[in-house]
Amino acid sequence: MDILTILAEAARTAVGPIAAIYALAAVGLNMHFGYTGLLNFGQVGFMLVGAYGVGISVGVFELPLAVGFLVGLGCAVVLALLLGIPTLRLREDYLAITTIAAAEVLRLVYRAGFAEPLTKGVYGLQNLSGDFQTLNPFETGQRYGYGAFTFSGTHLWVMVSTWGLVALVSLLLWLLIHSPWGRVIKGIREDEDAARSLGKNVFAYKMQALVLGGLFGALAGCMMAMHQGSINPDQFKPQVTFFLWVILLLGGAGRVLGPILGSVVFWFLMNFTDGFLKGLGSLGYLPFLSGPDYGAIQLAFVGVMLVLLIVFRPQGIVGDRREMLINVK
Repeated sequence: MDILTILAEAARTAVGPIAAIYALAAVGLNMHFGYTGLLNFGQVGFMLVGAYGVGISVGVFELPLAVGFLVGLGCAVVLALLLGIPTLRLREDYLAITTIAAAEVLRLVYRAGFAEPLTKGVYGLQNLSGDFQTLNPFETGQRYGYGAFTFSGTHLWVMVSTWGLVALVSLLLWLLIHSPWGRVIKGIREDEDAARSLGKNVFAYKMQALVLGGLFGALAGCMMAMHQGSINPDQFKPQVTFFLWVILLLGGAGRVLGPILGSVVFWFLMNFTDGFLKGLGSLGYLPFLSGPDYGAIQLAFVGVMLVLLIVFRPQGIVGDRREMLINVK
């Protein structure tokens, strides 16, 4: 077992396209929970409607890629309104229950037989990234980088585009949070009754935050479709939201850099764990495990990591412990 090779591959994945996509979705979750105190357990639902918005537009109706992105973002706005209007005036747990249920219902609807003319059911949509790759400034068949940090031209284009989007939405989030609007949002997180007593429309502010975070999640779904060139409903299972929560809590909720750092560290640990377990298996040290078992061990590792975070460092790597002490009444 070559531990240096495992470390290099884990580091390569930690800055790759998947880490960037999850960081983008986690920025949206940070808008919801970190800054507004909204318990959204269905961020994967926003990713799903974003991915299928661009997928159906490009793959079924053959619309331009820009139109597909707009459709995906529009679907996220509609979903946020449908989820927020009946729940945001109620306790936080109503939104949590609604979002996790809505995300799973959407996945089942998109894979159902009656939706096959648009979604292709369980088979998903294919060949979605052609227009995106025509914009690629890198040579498709060439590899770029140095040593372990080498990427194909296709992956490098997705990586540069997605990390660029992460930087842009993080800058937008920083500007919003340091504006009067952001101060109201953080005030609502701390004590919405106090914000309401000052004449603020708490429902409207919560709705705006829900829509904004949902747009970031939908954008991540769009970039996932561009990265893979295809989408399938079963890629958007509840465990994706679970991963996003681990990323957010690992990096630090209520901090602009929290989701970015959390995604990098999370995917490094995930890939290091996978490589290390497979290395031990190849040496015969884990005779009781077979190939599929390694994935289960990874999920167990994520669960243990989340528990340890909550117990020993709930503020995450760069977070402030006070950011986690919300709604403790």
